[in-house]
Amino acid sequence: QVQLVESGGGLVQTGGSLRLSCAASGRTFSSYAMGWFRQAPGKEREFVACISWNGGSLYYADSMKGRFTISRDNAKNTVYLQINSLKPDDTAVYYCNVPRLGAWGQGTEVTISS
Repeated sequence: QVQLVESGGGLVQTGGSLRLSCAASGRTFSSYAMGWFRQAPGKEREFVACISWNGGSLYYADSMKGRFTISRDNAKNTVYLQINSLKPDDTAVYYCNVPRLGAWGQGTEVTISS
């Protein structure tokens, strides 16, 4: 089992930045690729980005390229999502996951004020 805990969300003004964190415990974190998803109010959960086990490969949804940066620190068992130039459309609950294990965190809420 792996436990995932997201943090770093909050209320931010348009144009601001946030760095979300996802702390993992319970298994060898560095063995797994990690992903970020988000779910906006009234919408389906959508893929944001994922990162390979060693950080050597990064993948982004087309609509997320440019403002979103995924990274990880295996020594800290943590994966990050940096979001710049925030827009009201970025308002969502952001979740991290371990695709191979089907594990999800509880999410961290991001609200962007216009």
